[in-house]
Amino acid sequence: MKQTLLYIWELAKIFLIALAIVVPIRYFLFQPFIVKGDSMVPNFHSGDYLIIDEISYRLNSPQRGDVVVFKYPKNPSHRFIKRIIGLPGETIEIKDGKIFIYTKNNQTQVLNEEIYLPYAEDNTYGNLQIILGEKEYFVLGDNRAYSSDSRNWGPLPAENIIGKVFVRVFPLAALGKITSPAY
Repeated sequence: MKQTLLYIWELAKIFLIALAIVVPIRYFLFQPFIVKGDSMVPNFHSGDYLIIDEISYRLNSPQRGDVVVFKYPKNPSHRFIKRIIGLPGETIEIKDGKIFIYTKNNQTQVLNEEIYLPYAEDNTYGNLQIILGEKEYFVLGDNRAYSSDSRNWGPLPAENIIGKVFVRVFPLAALGKITSPAY
């Protein structure tokens, strides 16, 4: 009887130690995310299993090109995945299939997305101009024709960002770290 109790006590300790390690990692550092829908095709497909880095943005600000998971501004219980195009304080203009970025320093940049999106120009519909506030981002899906993004519902508040896509775990053929393009 005594050995059984010792065995149960040892199992309980192992369980508690594992719980003390896993819970903080899961809730404060990394969390899983499964892509649903085709808004990020060709780079991410429905069913892709991703790991989200939740700590990076506590130390640094999101950058243009980062793929982020966030709480949908119109319904925070839903999670979306999109690419950051516009940064706080910038003006974003979409015209004739091109994305123009006007920075705080009055510099104009036509966004070149050929690295990760070979047909972006054919796919970026709409004519709009939006000025981002100090804690707002402009996000777009990579599959522009099938994406509900900042063109539809406006800027993304910084507080809605959960984290940056860090690693694709599944499918195994696409296993790897996700990097942001350099503009």
